Amino acid sequence: MIRPDRITQTFCSLTKIDSPSFGERTMADCLTARLKRLGLTVAEDDAAEKTHGTAGNLLATLPGTQAGEPLLFAAHMDTVAPALGKKAIVHPDGTITSDGTTVLGADDVSGLAIILEALESIKEDTLPHRPLEILFTIAEEPYDCGSEVFDYSKVHAKEAYVLDLGGAAGGAAYAAPTICSFTFELTGKAAHAGFAPQEGIHAVAAAALAVSKLKMGKLDEETTLNIGTIQGGTATNIVPDKCTVSGELRSYSHQTAERVLQNVIAVFQDAAKTFGASYRFSSRFGCYAYEISKNHPVVQRYAAACQATGAKLNLFRTFGGSDANQFAKHGISGLVISSAMYRCHSCEEYTTVKDLQEAAEVIQKLMTAK
Repeated sequence: MIRPDRITQTFCSLTKIDSPSFGERTMADCLTARLKRLGLTVAEDDAAEKTHGTAGNLLATLPGTQAGEPLLFAAHMDTVAPALGKKAIVHPDGTITSDGTTVLGADDVSGLAIILEALESIKEDTLPHRPLEILFTIAEEPYDCGSEVFDYSKVHAKEAYVLDLGGAAGGAAYAAPTICSFTFELTGKAAHAGFAPQEGIHAVAAAALAVSKLKMGKLDEETTLNIGTIQGGTATNIVPDKCTVSGELRSYSHQTAERVLQNVIAVFQDAAKTFGASYRFSSRFGCYAYEISKNHPVVQRYAAACQATGAKLNLFRTFGGSDANQFAKHGISGLVISSAMYRCHSCEEYTTVKDLQEAAEVIQKLMTAK
């Protein structure tokens, strides 16, 4: 059975571990030991070398004791800042928070703890289960850097459950957007702003012209565009010769995202030409849009697990990315499922013992489904 005391202890012990993106070594070592103790075979890939981090992705396998295709369960090992020196505080009502100076790290320690608890209960109660594959990834927060470089030929499962979504057990996202981040570096010409401004080429003005030509926010019901940072200039009396602009776009349609990106490039190109400036451009599609049919077995199995445990099924589209985007790109149909975390990416982040327990019960049912 799922034990609330054990999952709470697991959660609190994992939150103590500093595990920033690209710095997951201690977390990876701890999880490797836990998984091996539970009888799983664990392999670490070369993602550390590829991403210049300290640890690789962990793939653990457990042979099935009953018939059925393998299922993949995933969570990520990194947490967002501020996350150094986290302290989990369990309150009398079962709520778990940080001390308010850092995030709690429930994103995604809750996912890690829930998967571990489901495996603990299966071993403890000798429950029959499918062949299981567990993937704990690095650097998910900076748009799936770990799962992007993972070798998917090592995975046999064609269906996955990614524990990386806010809310109570029963929630699940069956669709997610393409997310593209981009940067423009505009170069003009420096000059004295008082004595000879006419000799300069104003890089900030060129950037401002481009930004003024772009529509921000919702472009349509499925697409957004945002310029997030503008940095340029060195002093008030110098015509700035450098300006860097960064932003992102999201869309449930990958084709739309590509079209919007080309429009953004054209706008910056025209603005640079107007001022006589030059520019360099870079972009990265960290996530690719996908949508899973609500009739797909991966969804129906989740619905059955929720019904069996009393969790309220809630299917929806998310506008955030996760490792499931990379899975879909490599032919693995996955749901991103709620894993008992709330107010993520803030120092007000929290979870509850009850939510962790209920989510673990759902995962156990999925692992033991026929």
